[in-house]
Amino acid sequence: MRVMITGAAGLLGAAVTREFGTDTVAAFDRAALELTDAAAVDAAVARVAPDLIVNCAAYNDVDGAEDDAGEALRANAFAVLSLARAAHACGARLVHYSTDFVFDGTADTPYAEHHAASPRSVYGASKLLGDWFALEQPANYVLRVESLFGVPGPASRRRGSLGTIVEHIRAGREVPVFTDRTVSPSFTADVARATRALIERKAPGGLYHCVNSGHATWAEIAAETAEILGCPFTPKPLTLASVPLKAQRPRYCVLSNEKLRQAGVPMPHWKAALRAYLADPA
Repeated sequence: MRVMITGAAGLLGAAVTREFGTDTVAAFDRAALELTDAAAVDAAVARVAPDLIVNCAAYNDVDGAEDDAGEALRANAFAVLSLARAAHACGARLVHYSTDFVFDGTADTPYAEHHAASPRSVYGASKLLGDWFALEQPANYVLRVESLFGVPGPASRRRGSLGTIVEHIRAGREVPVFTDRTVSPSFTADVARATRALIERKAPGGLYHCVNSGHATWAEIAAETAEILGCPFTPKPLTLASVPLKAQRPRYCVLSNEKLRQAGVPMPHWKAALRAYLADPA
């Protein structure tokens, strides 16, 4: 299988590149392919002639998007449209990753794929538009992930929120953590394995929530991290109301991965994923 991976230098892109390493992979970071340039996307896809395109690229500056909606839309929506059209032209399937920020966070039970999206930020709206563009072709996949953590690639310094928490705990520093934001953490290695499994099982295209099982507040995740590491934990409790943020964050953004499980791709519990992550010497 010929696989084209975009956003390969990011946290998720590095994991996907590792997962598909036994295939013929053409991995692109932003320096190699500017996804907001539709002509460049067309040319790259025609040159690679992939069977599968996995798009890990995104504009992830949630607060920055409030001031630069155009850039967020170009990267998170119209670049996806270019990839989807180029994939269709060469007969490839597209996998695109989305986010929990498409929901408003006012629920008290896990969001499933059929629940109506209602983003409260420019970032969330730009990602939702990208979902729609990707799903114009029924064979494509949109996998919603959230609170990503994992081992970065060799050319990246991005660690994600959990990477920062681990650094603070190991250094014996106070750890700022939200006590009122509940999430379904997503281990990039598990997301990458699930992506490959969906392709290999020839699961129906469409929208899937691809997160680790279970949920917790960031304070609970940090406490579990400290326990696994065997380090003291000194939290600095935060609430969403106490932090000046330009973009509204969903307070409760737990995603149900039941549809993914029914497709034959169960996801490990986030505590097991956290132990696997912390055991990785990289």
